[in-house]
Amino acid sequence: MAFVEVRNVSKSFASAKGTREVLSGIHLSVEEGEFVSIVGCMGAGKSTFMNILSGLLKADSGSVSIAGQPVTGIHLKASVVFQNYSLLPWFSALENVRLAVEAAQPEWARQRQIDQATKFLETVGLGNALHKRPSQLSGGMRQRVAIARAFATEPSILFMDEPFSALDALTRATLQQVLIDLCSHTGRVVTTVMITNNLDEALLLSDQIIPMTAPPRAKFGIPIPVHLPRPRSAELLMHDPHAIRIRSEVVERLAEFIHTKKNATPVVPIRVSTIANEERAS
Repeated sequence: MAFVEVRNVSKSFASAKGTREVLSGIHLSVEEGEFVSIVGCMGAGKSTFMNILSGLLKADSGSVSIAGQPVTGIHLKASVVFQNYSLLPWFSALENVRLAVEAAQPEWARQRQIDQATKFLETVGLGNALHKRPSQLSGGMRQRVAIARAFATEPSILFMDEPFSALDALTRATLQQVLIDLCSHTGRVVTTVMITNNLDEALLLSDQIIPMTAPPRAKFGIPIPVHLPRPRSAELLMHDPHAIRIRSEVVERLAEFIHTKKNATPVVPIRVSTIANEERAS
């Protein structure tokens, strides 16, 4: 069994026009330590799926498990990074992070919590802004606080819902590198599932990219493996033939999903290792 297992998950919502079916028969397998990006058109239900996966929302049917345990709420070793920062405005950057550490490690002494929060804020370049409130920080700085908060809790799994979409291109590129550095240097395995509408971002960060079919009743298409050496850079990916091929394949899949309601999405999830073996055999 994979570290994250999603089986036949469906979700619908009541509306003025009747029941609105959002997700239908979603399957997903993520191995421990993998970085998976989910891409799809607006309104497909990506955030709905992320809320179900992270335990913030209950599916109508199907099952979700992490590390072999059914998801019935927020996982104790999970962190979530939202698009809108979700910081407490009346607390400093340091206290926003420390409170998360306290929730994850209530047995730690307060000074140890402060030291942990300080360490990760310094790691994301906010050593000089520890005592500033969110209103005193730029959007990029606020998202740095959110990322520091996520990693300071020492999660085993990280959920990210379009964490950089509201940022300018330069800040986005900077924080992408911060995320790469944190995932590489925490000294622990961190499994990550991210929603993004930016294919270059998915290529830069991911081990596999999963295209999502068009709504309604969205499903996942066949995962596309990203067999590119690390470390990666945006400049290198612009000219790498394999990266160009992967980008084209993702675009073609999404275009096909948008222009046809009926698609051949498989019911059984295909793992990256399976695809990799087929590629080597060919």
